[in-house]
Order: sequence, then C-alpha cells, then structure tokens
Amino acid sequence: MMSLPTHTPVWRIKNSPKDSVVLDLSDDATFALTEEPVPHIEDGEMLVENLYISNDPAQRGWIQKGVLPERLYTAPVREGDVMATHSVARVLAFKDNTSHGFKVNDLVYCLTAGWRQYAVVKTDPSACLPVMVPENVSPTAALGLFGVPGFTAYYGLRDILKLQEGESLIVSAAAGAVGNVVVQYAKKVIKAKKVIGIAGSDEKCHWIKELGADVALNYKSDTFPQDLIDATSDFVDAYFDSVGGFVLDQVIPRIKQNGRIAACGAISGYNKDVGKPTMGTTWVEVVTNRLSIQGFVVLDFMFPKDGSNRVATEAFPDITGALQRGDITLERAEDIVEVPFIDIPKVWGRLFTGANTGKLVTKLTFSA
Repeated sequence: MMSLPTHTPVWRIKNSPKDSVVLDLSDDATFALTEEPVPHIEDGEMLVENLYISNDPAQRGWIQKGVLPERLYTAPVREGDVMATHSVARVLAFKDNTSHGFKVNDLVYCLTAGWRQYAVVKTDPSACLPVMVPENVSPTAALGLFGVPGFTAYYGLRDILKLQEGESLIVSAAAGAVGNVVVQYAKKVIKAKKVIGIAGSDEKCHWIKELGADVALNYKSDTFPQDLIDATSDFVDAYFDSVGGFVLDQVIPRIKQNGRIAACGAISGYNKDVGKPTMGTTWVEVVTNRLSIQGFVVLDFMFPKDGSNRVATEAFPDITGALQRGDITLERAEDIVEVPFIDIPKVWGRLFTGANTGKLVTKLTFSA
C-alpha cells in the first residue's frame, strides 16, 4: 500500500487584487505558493488528491479586494485563504467507515479542495459529490459540459431566457465553456431560427460556426459594430451575455422590443485596468424597447433551497441525450492543459487573455 502524503503544496491569496491579478512571484503577486502539512483525517472526512482543476472567470470575483460577502453568492476568498476552485480528485483515504458511499480510488467532484495537491475534505455533499458523467465520457466533463458551465448554459436558455423554437439569439463569449454549449443547445436542441455567436478571434469564430452558429462575429474586428448590425437586420429575441462592457453596449440596440437578456457574467470588466468600461452608452434602449434583463447564478439551480435535485432530473439527462444524439459535441470543447502544480495560476490567467477555447481545465502532472 502506498504511504499517504504528509505535506502538500498550496496556493494561497497573498494580495487581494483591486484591478488586475499579478501572476508572478513578486511582492505584489496575487498568489503565494506554500508547503504545508496535510491535516489529520477526522471522522466524516477523507484525504483526496486533486487531478483536474477547474478554471472559471467567476473565481476572479471571489478574490476581489474589499468585496462584501453579502454581495456574493459564495464565501469570498480573502488574503491568507487557500484559493478556491472546483476540482476532480481521487480519494486516497478515510478516517472511518461511515455510510458516505465513497471508496478509496473513487473520483469525486470537490467543492472545497481548492488549489492544493492533497486536501482533507468532508464527505458530505457540501464538500464532495460523486463525479457524474455519462458512460465513456472523460471525468473532466464534470467540470464542463456536465458541471457548472453546461448547467449554466442549460438553465440560462431554459429558465431565464425561456428560448423557444424559431426564436433568434446572440451569444457572447461563444467559444468559452458556457458559450459553446449555449450555441449548440440553442441551435440543435431548442431549434432556434438564428444563432449569432460572438468571440475574440477568427479561429474561434470558425469553430463556433462548426458547432452550428449561423453567424460568428469577431468583436476585435474594426468592423464589428457594423457586422453586428448587418447580421441582425430583423433584430433578435434574446441575448445570452457573459461579457458585459463594450459588447453588451453594441448588442442592446439589436434586441427586439420586449426582448430578453440573460446576464451570466461580465468578464470584460473583471480585470479593471484593461481599457475604460464603456458600459451604459446604449442603456436608454433598455427603457425605450422594454427589455428584460435577468441576472442568474447556476448554483441556485444546482442546489435549490427546497432541496430538490433539479440537475439529476432535468439538465443531466437532457444534456446526456443531446450528446448521444450528436446535437452537442465535446470535441475541441475542452482545453486541458497539463502542468506541474507551480503553474496553476498561470493556466488560470489564460481565461482573461482569451487564450482558451471551450472549458479550460488544469491537469496536474503526476508527481511521484
């Protein structure tokens, strides 16, 4: 039997960022790498080893300097705290034999292991869940299509926008973890009449069209504002927004009267020193065209207050069916980057430079 680890590398918050994150090892660095003893395993706990780490734009909001806990949907990550993330981990050991249903070597979806190689976590569902992916699908999909991004796309379209067959939709960050699922599900499952994807490179636009988008527009192109007008001569029913800022300003005037916007994210403003926000120049159109804007956080659907398991009865079987029919593909929709533990922040930083396509997952290189 292998001997259990006694120490683990850990990334903690060193300086809470106000503007952009600092991803080096300087005095101003956002993160600090430490080596720490692995805690003793108590009753109701287990030792896990992180294998795959999720990279999500939302994490930027969790570490913002001075963020008020009452304005967040999850606990803020403060200076000195372990950087939080979701991850897929392997169970290494238990303290007890309680009926938690996990076995050694099981893969688990961890909410609390954070940026650690080894972590002691609770065995209850607030900390760890079984990895839920269909047969013959990589466990990494639990962080993407069958995790927060996929379920965000699903509930954003189904419950927030209530998109119907024959309607038209614009999707920003369309080559991202959420956006690529929105494009595919809207076009091929809901059967939207027209899906317009917006992304940040010609290569990404080409991929979005392969996924089923009728039109794909590069927002970095000088002609983007006019391209968008040309693509929406009849205006659109709905907009699935993950970026805010300049793109939102351009899209608002292209939405029909009484149209809907699902506000899923605002990545354009997460690192605030990259250009002045232009937000609001077309806001009057929300009034004059009676637009509805609904912000949402997918955790409300994944962990409803009534204790029901909506994902198991709705999103999971629905997305599984779409994958099996070929309406949704995982091909090229996962960007899995294998690196040593020391490079975790660097990979996460790719989210904010547009370097990833699809879901960005860090695979930790095995250290003997």
